[in-house]
Amino acid sequence: MEFAELILTPKLDGVLLYDQLSERPVDGTLCITGHHLILSTRKEGAQELWLLHQNIDLVERKPNIVNNVLEGGTIILKCKDLRIIALKIASPQEYFNISNSIEQLSNLEEAKMLYPFFYIPMYNMLEDGYALYQPEQEFAKLLATGDDWRLTTVNSAYQVCPTYGAKLVVARSITDEQIVQSAGFRDGGRFPVLSYRHGNGAAMLRSAQPLAAPGVTKRCRADEAILNAVLGRSKKGFIFDTWGKGKSSTTETDQHYSQWKKVNRPIGQFSSVSALLDSFVKLMEACNDVQCSSDKWLSRLEMSGWLGYVLNALNAACVVAQCLDREGAPVLVHGGKGLDTTLVVTSLVQIILNPDCRTIRGLQALIDREWLQGGYPFSTRHKHSCYTPTHQRRKSSSATFLLFLDCVYQLYAQFPCSFEYDHRLLVTLFEHSYFSQYGTFLGDCERERIQLKVFSRTTSLWSHLNRHEVVKSLLNPLYEPNQSVIWPSVAPISIVLWSELYTRWSIDQSHLKITFGQIQALVSREKDLRSRVLKLHRQLAELQREYQLARTEKNGNGGDDHHQRHAGDVDDPGDDGDEESVSSDALGSSK
Repeated sequence: MEFAELILTPKLDGVLLYDQLSERPVDGTLCITGHHLILSTRKEGAQELWLLHQNIDLVERKPNIVNNVLEGGTIILKCKDLRIIALKIASPQEYFNISNSIEQLSNLEEAKMLYPFFYIPMYNMLEDGYALYQPEQEFAKLLATGDDWRLTTVNSAYQVCPTYGAKLVVARSITDEQIVQSAGFRDGGRFPVLSYRHGNGAAMLRSAQPLAAPGVTKRCRADEAILNAVLGRSKKGFIFDTWGKGKSSTTETDQHYSQWKKVNRPIGQFSSVSALLDSFVKLMEACNDVQCSSDKWLSRLEMSGWLGYVLNALNAACVVAQCLDREGAPVLVHGGKGLDTTLVVTSLVQIILNPDCRTIRGLQALIDREWLQGGYPFSTRHKHSCYTPTHQRRKSSSATFLLFLDCVYQLYAQFPCSFEYDHRLLVTLFEHSYFSQYGTFLGDCERERIQLKVFSRTTSLWSHLNRHEVVKSLLNPLYEPNQSVIWPSVAPISIVLWSELYTRWSIDQSHLKITFGQIQALVSREKDLRSRVLKLHRQLAELQREYQLARTEKNGNGGDDHHQRHAGDVDDPGDDGDEESVSSDALGSSK
């Protein structure tokens, strides 16, 4: 299939562009390419539109019918970055042509037709983002300094677990045969693997739940051995279920996992992962209704349940972090297939405990380890977003990654000086996970990305974000490195709406940009003053040294003169001391 077959009207003049914040429409020329929708007035400083087709979540048509005659219409584009824009077209034929083209181009099924496979960066690559955070590098210190862990390649052909990466970290005492047996016991073959090892030696593992077998008590000694191998000196461990009780929830039996305490910390009572997206839909309906009353707004916000999911996720992560940090006990986190709520909790735990995850590169590494190598199905989950009607989207669509980013935002809001990045990086990650010129979030797992040749044919988002000029635009001006564990408040009153994301297209946020600019100026001024103070301190210290040296030299010379004077007194016995008396009188009168 060629793009030209889908583009019936490549260019059209006189198109009116409406958005949620502008009072007046923009009159310009609309151009459709294989990957972009472009509207330009060709006037300097005027608003322009550059929209990836992949960003479009829903195309709505509103025909303009006058006296039973079609006179063009309005095409409403609801986007995955949450904005809503409208294109008004006067010609009936062009109205149909353009709306059909946009709808088809925004729903391409073949991954290799997407923009990342065509994008060529116009800057030099300083590093390959795809090679930055490989398991052997991320766990290098752990693998080099201890005998407790090893890197296994039992999944190199992706046959043991199709959603895991090729290289995984497991306990050294566990054989590859035991891993294969455990994979057969767990949903999707997702056997327990190391997610994080705390500074005190406590390990956090993640996996899927045991396969459901109604009426049958299943046992897997190899699976039990994997968990017991990480107990070490600890007499007990904890198994956290993040999915909740229900038909889809199964857990390990007390009889066979006697040293492991079961803890139920569900993020929500899910029947499927689409429940999160349903909640997100209700949240955005409330955020886009700027005309409703305060009472109605608060009621709709509560009814969405979104902030409740955020609260539950943070609560679960804090309890897991306490088990690791304060009790020094190992933890296994699972929930459903281990692809959604599990990754939210294990990722948040690391941000709470590990200060490195609060840096820009540290967050990249975390997302690479837990989400990309961990097999979160980005392409499937992000095929549709909050504007696609329920009956038109797949049940496998979800907003799990957004939930994680929102939780990180909550941590940043409570500890604004402990994060090297701020909300801008989180918004950037949200957008690129749905639509991007980079290939980082393409595919559902490492196996698919290799099949698509993503690593050789596309550019990594990390390569872009780590460029000096880009990093500067994402830095938190208030950042002060904090090596301590951060314990967030999980009281409901502490959870805030992420307005920089959810209401950025419906409510003017220019005042936030002004305030942020003022903060940057103040911080820059403070750094300048600190630099001047340090310089003055150095100058003062140098002057003090010079003064002490000069005083020492003067005292030394004065001592010699004093010695010579007394020696003269001894040599001149005829001195009657009259001059000394006169001198004393003169000194006394001067007083």
